[in-house]
Amino acid sequence: MALLKKRGIFMDLKNMINGTDIRGIVAKYEDKDINLSEKEVEFIAKGFGLWITEKCDEIARNENRKVKVAVGYDARHTGPKFSEIIRKTLVEMEIDVYDCGMSITPSLFMATIFEDYKADGAMMITASHLPSYYNGIKFFTKNGGLQKTDVNKFLEMAEKREKNLFKKEKGVETLKNLADDYASYICELIKNKIGKGDKPLKNLRIVIDAGNGAAGFFAKKVIEVLGGDTTGSQFLNPDGNFPNHIPNPEEKEAIESIKKAVLDNNADFGIIFDADGDRSAFIDKNGREINRNNLIALLSEILLKEHSGGIIVTDSITSAGLKEFIENCGGIHHRFQRGYKNVINESIRLNNEGKYSPLAIETSGHAAFKENYFLDDGAYMAARLLVQLVESREKGIEFTDVLNELPEPVEEIEIRIPIKDKDFRACGEKIVENFREYAEKKEDWSLESPNYEGVRVNVGQKSWFLIRLSLHEPLLCVNIEAEKEGMGNDILEELKDYLKKYEKMEI
Repeated sequence: MALLKKRGIFMDLKNMINGTDIRGIVAKYEDKDINLSEKEVEFIAKGFGLWITEKCDEIARNENRKVKVAVGYDARHTGPKFSEIIRKTLVEMEIDVYDCGMSITPSLFMATIFEDYKADGAMMITASHLPSYYNGIKFFTKNGGLQKTDVNKFLEMAEKREKNLFKKEKGVETLKNLADDYASYICELIKNKIGKGDKPLKNLRIVIDAGNGAAGFFAKKVIEVLGGDTTGSQFLNPDGNFPNHIPNPEEKEAIESIKKAVLDNNADFGIIFDADGDRSAFIDKNGREINRNNLIALLSEILLKEHSGGIIVTDSITSAGLKEFIENCGGIHHRFQRGYKNVINESIRLNNEGKYSPLAIETSGHAAFKENYFLDDGAYMAARLLVQLVESREKGIEFTDVLNELPEPVEEIEIRIPIKDKDFRACGEKIVENFREYAEKKEDWSLESPNYEGVRVNVGQKSWFLIRLSLHEPLLCVNIEAEKEGMGNDILEELKDYLKKYEKMEI
């Protein structure tokens, strides 16, 4: 019976791997049942403990120390309890543990880098932007976030070794204030890049919206420490219910909220974070939204001014206008697969081949810089843009004005169509492949090449659409950009007519 129960946890957790982390439901909500409880968290901790020990035990013993793991959490209500379970489990496995309390995901990675930490691994308890009834865990070593294969492996290690995990000699637990240490690191970064003393943000009003997540410290411990005014900032207090808006910079409600705060308070800049601080979006003084294609364009222009010819790796749904913009800035646009780990790995691969790629970024706001360990870090990205804000003001210009040169589509449409099939992936892949054959025969359509995800079709001069499978859900995703009013709806209706012949598609 115990073996069956254990195997049930193992299989359930394998199905909950979300790319490179594990996410599940921690509170019953409508028809959703809890699938990430204390027993699953303990199982995960055992697996990660086994895996990191296998990786790092010899190095640790040569340095006359134990393996070290940092543990932190965001604002979700189950975070402290899950952290306690993880820390207790790891200590019993003769692993030294840093209790980092509430912090943001990028800081947990930096716990493997900071001299006063040098952790062998890190576990961050978060479900990113998902609603409050979710939680999850992200995993790091000094080489970055774990791959999906790594997560699978350590779950298998826990499944195979139920006994003899705990040792007579225990690890030591140390309390650390990682949020403050990370804030100091960001402050030093900004000061060093600007080179104008300890108060480089003096006379600037910066509005912060933390969405009641873990990044609220950025207002007082970064902006105000550097001399900035944070009047008008909102939702800085951590609250796992996320009562004001979903902590997701992609959501229209969230963007409208920070935009209003910037304009109402006559601010110079606005920054909005997701719940765990690895993504952010921005609003300039005029209320311009700097997210999705705009954010990619702005960061590309900054980096390409510093080093022309760089390859900007993005996900698959970026606009045709963005490609033109990047090329006009002296760069190369490499459109790749959705999934922030996919774009990061592709940029790393290019650099390893000797092809300079300074940025891997998704339209969702996940952005990883070569100069910053290819770490998804919304706070680092914010710091980079604050430096540009200060430098442009000194020159009497607005650095966001360059976005006036980014061609904008007349229409943008995004829909998700449910696939009603038990094996939705096989069903969806077949539909996509059949559609590819259909699209190749259309005289006024041309297939994008190279293309790394789904079927991307160019229509006319600057219109396009993409059909692809969702990374994790039983959905067929359709993105359309059109250069003329009404053209987007015409494309959508033609796609619907084609897909109606599949009874598994819920049109």
